[in-house]
Amino acid sequence: MNFEDNQRISRPTPFRRAEFNVFQEIPTRWMDVDIYGHVNNVEYLSFFDTAVNGWYVANKLLDPRHGSEVFLVVETGCHYFAELTFPSVVSAGLKIEKLGSSSVVFRVGLFADENEETAAHGRFVHVYVDRQTRRPAAIPDKARHVLSALMT
Repeated sequence: MNFEDNQRISRPTPFRRAEFNVFQEIPTRWMDVDIYGHVNNVEYLSFFDTAVNGWYVANKLLDPRHGSEVFLVVETGCHYFAELTFPSVVSAGLKIEKLGSSSVVFRVGLFADENEETAAHGRFVHVYVDRQTRRPAAIPDKARHVLSALMT
């Protein structure tokens, strides 16, 4: 079966700001912009990473330098709807779709300035692992309680 034989793939629609209750503000930088005049697609995944890890640190769920456990990305993806530009502030909305025994599935929505619909949104999956062995570890109850506040 070739590409032309496949049925049309359905395109996701943007999320609304009201679908998120936690936001991390991320200013765009001059270096984020590519030759086309907009933020390069690779930066969107960096925004996901910055938003989620910033939230972990702010909520004392991650000590990136000294913690005995860390969160590692095992899957990510992004759908694009509108351009992000420089200068602007990206509001990264966070919510959790699934909280497993050692994994967390985030949905991250990137909003340009005060726009009500996502310029992009994606999935960001973390696994909680032992820093030394890199093997999955159970998410502690205290962390699970904090994470559950972002459940949809």
